[in-house]
Parts: sequence; structure tokens; C-alpha cells
Amino acid sequence: MRNNNKQTDPRFRIAHREALIGCGLAVINILWWYGFAYGLGSKPPEQYTYILGFPAWFFYSCIGGFVLMVVLVVFVVKFMLKEVPLDDEEKEEGSQ
Repeated sequence: MRNNNKQTDPRFRIAHREALIGCGLAVINILWWYGFAYGLGSKPPEQYTYILGFPAWFFYSCIGGFVLMVVLVVFVVKFMLKEVPLDDEEKEEGSQ
């Protein structure tokens, strides 16, 4: 008998957890970008400070945010995500 109950299959629990982690990363990215872009970028352009030729708001929101997200995604993939077999367990048992 095939296990179609999504509540008892641990793969679905793991997939939901990992989907929530991905959504959390997206929210962090949006908040980081919005905070720096509109926080530092709300001044008149004459008052901008520059980092490596970029306005500080752009550097921190776009360049710094990109670097931060790369580091966070690498950390999450290495330490938080699990490798899950996607084959049906019964299918494997029946073929042996």
C-alpha cells in the first residue's frame, strides 16, 4: 500500500521547512535592500557619501546586500538543508 499521507511522510516536513528557510532569506534580502536604499538614499544627492565611486545607499543595498545573501545562502545550503531521496520508499523496497 502506498503512503499518500503528506502529514506522515518526512520528506514533506523537510520540504516545508526548507521552503520556509528560502522565504526567510528572501525577506531578509528585501528588508536589507529597502532599509539601505531608502534609508541612506532619501537624502538629496548633494549630501550622498560615496564608496568605491558608488553612492553609499547603492553600495550597501545592492553590492553589500548581494555579498551578504551569497554568504547566507552558502551557510544555509551547507548547514541547514538536508539531502532527501525523492524516490518512493515502497518502489525501492519492491525492486529488491
